[in-house]
Amino acid sequence: MFFKSFLQTLPVLIAYLPLGIAFGILFSTLEIKWYFGILIAIFVFTGAGQFLLTSLLSINAGLLEIGIASFLLNIRHMFYSLAITQEIKNFGLGKYYILFGLTDETFALLKTHQQEQNFSLRELQKNYIYITFLNHIYWVIGCGLGIFIGKQLEFTPKGIEFSLTALFSVLTLSLLQNSPNKIPFIIALVIGIIGLFVFPSEQFLLFSLLCGIFCLLFGKKWIDRG
Repeated sequence: MFFKSFLQTLPVLIAYLPLGIAFGILFSTLEIKWYFGILIAIFVFTGAGQFLLTSLLSINAGLLEIGIASFLLNIRHMFYSLAITQEIKNFGLGKYYILFGLTDETFALLKTHQQEQNFSLRELQKNYIYITFLNHIYWVIGCGLGIFIGKQLEFTPKGIEFSLTALFSVLTLSLLQNSPNKIPFIIALVIGIIGLFVFPSEQFLLFSLLCGIFCLLFGKKWIDRG
């Protein structure tokens, strides 16, 4: 099961290493001890959130400002957790680690491979934990390498952060292909396109999420029939 989970996480490995390296390099430009970057990768573990944190630290932002900005940026993870709560409720203590490590890419992998495989409860638990753990390790290794490279070579990357967007797009298409109900994806696409013209760019993600929740709650019966 571990090897199977490893194979499933290879696309995340390919993206997390360069993206983690990019974060590590950017973090190394701050006047902060290198090991704090590793601790952030272990205990914060959120790609966009860590880049935001680096930016805020560079301008000496306060704890309240950092807290509010991080909450708004990562609020979507609350809905990821709600989406798999029923599936992991009997996983014992392991479910808390899964909820902690539920990044965009991990969530997409868990949902995709759950639909592709007919696992027993024990196999599903192992698969969820292994996928979460491996993705976590990839990120920590990438961040550590980036900090080392940044300290030694003083190198600053440009554009490498797009690898995360590309990865999540591929995983979303894979999930769409394996899902029998396409309506939620259509709703998300419509909201996203309309939101580009209607929502303020700074609050685009938040407003899109709220609209999506509204549609899912009030259109549940119609969506389920799809």
